[in-house]
Amino acid sequence: MSKRDYYEILGVNKSATPEEIKKAYRKVAIQFHPDKNPGNKEAEEKFKEAAEAYEVLSDGDKRAQYDRFGHSRGGNGGFSGGHHMNMDDIFSQFGDIFGGHGSPFDSFFGGGSGRSSQRRGSNLRIKLKLTLDEVANGVEKKIKVHRLIQAEGVTFKTCNTCQGNGQVRKVVNTMLGQMVSATTCPNCGGSGQIIDKRPPGVDSSGLTSKEDLISIRIPAGVAEGMQLSMGGKGNEAPGGGIPGDLLILIEVQEDKELRRDGNNIIYELHISFADAALGTSVEVPSIGGKVRIKIDPGTQSGRILRLRGKGLKDINGYGTGDQLIYVSVWTPKKLTAEEKAALEKLKHSPNFQPRPDESEKGLFDRMKEFFGQE
Repeated sequence: MSKRDYYEILGVNKSATPEEIKKAYRKVAIQFHPDKNPGNKEAEEKFKEAAEAYEVLSDGDKRAQYDRFGHSRGGNGGFSGGHHMNMDDIFSQFGDIFGGHGSPFDSFFGGGSGRSSQRRGSNLRIKLKLTLDEVANGVEKKIKVHRLIQAEGVTFKTCNTCQGNGQVRKVVNTMLGQMVSATTCPNCGGSGQIIDKRPPGVDSSGLTSKEDLISIRIPAGVAEGMQLSMGGKGNEAPGGGIPGDLLILIEVQEDKELRRDGNNIIYELHISFADAALGTSVEVPSIGGKVRIKIDPGTQSGRILRLRGKGLKDINGYGTGDQLIYVSVWTPKKLTAEEKAALEKLKHSPNFQPRPDESEKGLFDRMKEFFGQE
């Protein structure tokens, strides 16, 4: 069964601003919220569908991918939207869209994390620096992180404010009618438990810092500034609950010889005039080692040689880039008397006069070829 267009789900056009998308989601979410439609499976599915649409269209990168590829691409082959989120995640998203904890809509529908009796630990953020070879091939890294975990010897007791529910409830009269207000318990923060006993040196949350060695598998093709997430590898929540995530920000070390452009690898090759005129073979650096290439006689400065498939793998699995080699003919800055005399003899030779023919691509043609416009 084909999926509905995200813009159609929210009732906006493709040029809608982020604020218009947010407003449209708010309207649809209110209409199909489970608290307004108890036992209505169709309304619940539309509620999830709207959450999925908003999750993608509210994210600039995901929205750009969706606009270009539709439902066929995003992440690892598809967008991980509302149908793959649990209801607590959606309600948390729903609470945020109406202003987060304490907003009127949060109370009306029990939105935000207050809907769940479990607290969520905070996320951890680290930076991970990779070489170009590691980006090309993917790599498994073992790193040390300091996480907050439940301290030994800490005991908890049921919160007497919410009786262990994590929420306090009351009836609220709203423009939509009489509804049950459910807000996060201010005493236990939604966990339903408070600390009973704690050993010396343990803070009031009952957490302590521990160094963990975590193995991270980095897929091939990641880029500078990309953020990866490992669920459940962040800080634990006070009193139990759901651990936060470990967020990994990718940094790529600058390579001394190779430069990245999208999935392509760029290398500038300098050769002498004699090698350009007579032809030669040279070794050039490439991903994973050196490769030998042939320089044809009469090669012009500015020519671009392409090594197919010698670039980087696309992180979404859509092929592999190329290595592009820019040939630059080196002109000596100083000449000996003998060299100068030899060149003077050749200066007026017909073969040394610039006469580009139609088979030789000019600057603009080479640029068009580079950007794939031919």
